[in-house]
Amino acid sequence: MKGCYILLIEIEKDKKIKIGKRGIYFKRGYYAYVGSAMNSIEKRLERHLRMEKRKRWHIDYLLEKGKIKKIFYKESKFKEECDIARKFDSFEFIPKFGSSDCQCKSHLFYANSIEAFSEVLADFNLFSF
Repeated sequence: MKGCYILLIEIEKDKKIKIGKRGIYFKRGYYAYVGSAMNSIEKRLERHLRMEKRKRWHIDYLLEKGKIKKIFYKESKFKEECDIARKFDSFEFIPKFGSSDCQCKSHLFYANSIEAFSEVLADFNLFSF
């Protein structure tokens, strides 16, 4: 299955996390990370859920300190990651997180409650893990 996914990640307390070479301050709360997997969503999500892995992407560093609470996905033959990220424009964001290969302001968005994301997530399927 190909398409896009959204990880809902909980950060339990305010903390600075080293992302690559830079440290980023994360507030306690929930983060929605928008990603794509144009080969296999299942394999990409399995990778995100694994604790032991080589860090390749910004999200790998965040997942070391945060906890995935829910995963949503959408099957698609087209890369819709940026279109989906724009649906989160009203939320606070971490600049250029996960979007170094595109023009998006970010692919990581913040809310103090998980329910705040519900309107954007209405078009997605819940992934069970």
